[in-house]
Order: sequence, then C-alpha cells, then structure tokens
Amino acid sequence: MNNRNRGKNTGDDNLFGSEKQISKLKLAVQDMQYLLTRGYAEKASSELVGNRYRLKTRQIQVLRGASASDIQIHNRKLKQLNVSDLKDKTIYLDGFNVLILLESLLSDAYIFEGADGCFRDLSGVHGTYKRVNQTLKAIELIAGFFQKNLVQKLVWVFDQPVSNSGRIKQIILDFALENKLNWEAELQYNPDKFLAESSEIIISSDAWILDHCKEWFNLIGYLIQDEKLSVNLIKTR
Repeated sequence: MNNRNRGKNTGDDNLFGSEKQISKLKLAVQDMQYLLTRGYAEKASSELVGNRYRLKTRQIQVLRGASASDIQIHNRKLKQLNVSDLKDKTIYLDGFNVLILLESLLSDAYIFEGADGCFRDLSGVHGTYKRVNQTLKAIELIAGFFQKNLVQKLVWVFDQPVSNSGRIKQIILDFALENKLNWEAELQYNPDKFLAESSEIIISSDAWILDHCKEWFNLIGYLIQDEKLSVNLIKTR
C-alpha cells in the first residue's frame, strides 16, 4: 500500500477553517438557493454569488455542490429512503462517487453537508483512480452497512473510461468473495445515466442522479451517525 490519502489541499484551512469563512459560505448557499428556485442557471448563479462574496475557486465548487432549488430539495426528500426500507433489496452504488467521498472523510478532508442533506467533498477522479490508504477501510464500512441491514445484493457501478476502474472493480469482487458478500461490480461508459434510469435503489451524492433516479439512500449520512465517524464537517445550511 502506498502513502497516499485524500486529505485537505494546501490552503483549505484558510478557505474553510474559520467561522468567518463558514458564515460567508452559508450566506452564499442561501443566495444560490434563492436564484436556483427562481429558475436562474447554475453557472450564472454561482458566478453572481461568487463575485458578491469574493469566493475562491474551491469555495465556488462547494457552493455549486451544496446548493439546490426548493423543488429539487423537496423532490429529493420525497425519494429518500430510510435504512429500514433496504432489507432484502438490491442497491446500486455509484462506485467512485461513494468510495472517494468516504476516502476523503477518513483522510480528515473537509466534508460539506448540502441543502439537500447530502454530503460531498472536493476530490475528483480526473480520469484516473488511485487507491489510497483509506480505500480498504471505506470498503469495510460499506460491508458493515450491507451486512447489518440485511441488504439482499449490492451492485457497484464504476466509470469504464476512468483509468484503473477495472482494477478497483477486481478489488471489490475479491473482497466480496473473501467475505462471502453478495456483491457485484460492473463498468459502465455512462454510469450517471445508467444509475439515473435504474429502477433499483441508488446510493450516490451526485445531484443529477438524485434528481432523476427513482429512489435513493443517504449512505454517508447513515455511516457518520451509525459508526460515529470523526468528520471534518462543514454544514452549509
């Protein structure tokens, strides 16, 4: 195993580590929600709000991820399931989205709770996935959730165009075999579309998927509570 992790970027403490910056971010999210609710485009809204509050690039990235219109928030809540709804069900998991978010959380990176109650981070795949020190722990947390709540089957879905997607798929399958878990893993060229159109329960914090899927479960929120995880959490609402 290498020494990589998904911790904070240099400068993140300056952007997110003070009450002044957090208060500014919360106001920005409120303004963004107001504009989105009235039909303004996300890009134009984030530029307007970003300029008003003099936000840096990574702060604007958080602003976009944390914000949603009133109707988006309402509709996402309507489709959100409780953990008790998962017994004996098949669940499709947005592989890179969930895994990288958990790796970031376990690396003490900043995690942001958005207006929809979902948790997001500032990491990304950028064409290549690289396993880090926290990868196995993240998989183990998901396994614990799977077993405890008697989920019937879990299907991990990864982006086929991403370098090393085949490797992480095999790691997941090997882990499942070793621990006797009813897991599958597959590669999709357009996983967002695949997940959004699935009739199964989805685990993801991707806003577009949440807007278009049939049902979803907030796994990160569940794990933070159930496992009492130590989280470098910023609430934006």
